[in-house]
Amino acid sequence: MLYITYLLVACAVVLLSVKASVYIDLIDKKSSLSGAFLGGVLLSAVTSLPELFTSISATMLLEKPGLCLGNILGSNIFNVAVLAVMFLLFLSKSYKAPLSRGHNFVILFCLATYVVLALNMFLPNVFDHHILTLSVSSIAIVIFYALGVKYLAGEGGEQSKGDDDSNLTMRGIIVRFVLCSVGLVALSVWLTYLSDDLATQLGMGAGLAGALFLGVATSLPELSSTISLFRMRNYDIAVGNIVGSCLFNMIILAVADLLWFKGSIYDFSDGNVGEMLLFGGTALVATLLSLLSKKRWSRALASLVVIACYIAFLVV
Repeated sequence: MLYITYLLVACAVVLLSVKASVYIDLIDKKSSLSGAFLGGVLLSAVTSLPELFTSISATMLLEKPGLCLGNILGSNIFNVAVLAVMFLLFLSKSYKAPLSRGHNFVILFCLATYVVLALNMFLPNVFDHHILTLSVSSIAIVIFYALGVKYLAGEGGEQSKGDDDSNLTMRGIIVRFVLCSVGLVALSVWLTYLSDDLATQLGMGAGLAGALFLGVATSLPELSSTISLFRMRNYDIAVGNIVGSCLFNMIILAVADLLWFKGSIYDFSDGNVGEMLLFGGTALVATLLSLLSKKRWSRALASLVVIACYIAFLVV
């Protein structure tokens, strides 16, 4: 019964995420906002709400910060693997699509947060030192996220917004988008408890359970919304959704660190966390190379490297 409930909740998350992507596409057509900002900031924040609330729940309610860290790192590597698969499936149509340069900077800032986490793991006395309630690592992550938002707000994609064939008003679209967001929040908290029960039943470590159960389940919004956006050929928002979500996920660690007083949120006791950082960082580098590539074969090769990193993460 536990497995069935987990699958049903995950399916509900997918349905709400698809609707959210449709509404964000309509906002893109009806407004002057750039696709980079809509995908990288607005949609990525909404599709990352499950990571936010499940991580806070795992930390504050279940008192398992390792589950939180595994959730974030597992979600990120899953997200870029989704983008790699979509690039391969839509290779002939997407590799020439104009994309915002801001996406490249966001990936670089996300890679910087991975470096910070790696330094925290090896030099905890320095990078886990707290200033008031925030560690040095969390402060650095907040700075990198702010810089990423700045670039996404300032850089816009050049692709056409397309025809607006909806009868909904902007207010109606926004109301529906908010309702989808609220639904995702409620379901994400539920997923936290279901994932913890599954981890206990299977005897798994908190970090690995977070990466597999929470990481994949809470990445379903990015998965379903990205597929939907690729099918609508809104590639700029789709890419922004993925890379923006990866960076937004890292800011969740800072939020959890702010709220957690019983120790460090950066729990590296699970040996799998180091491997998550290694494979996740490599996958981000390959994703950046994929976005920079101007030829079909080079994007395909970079995408295959990303997928290989995710498979290696699962196997190891």
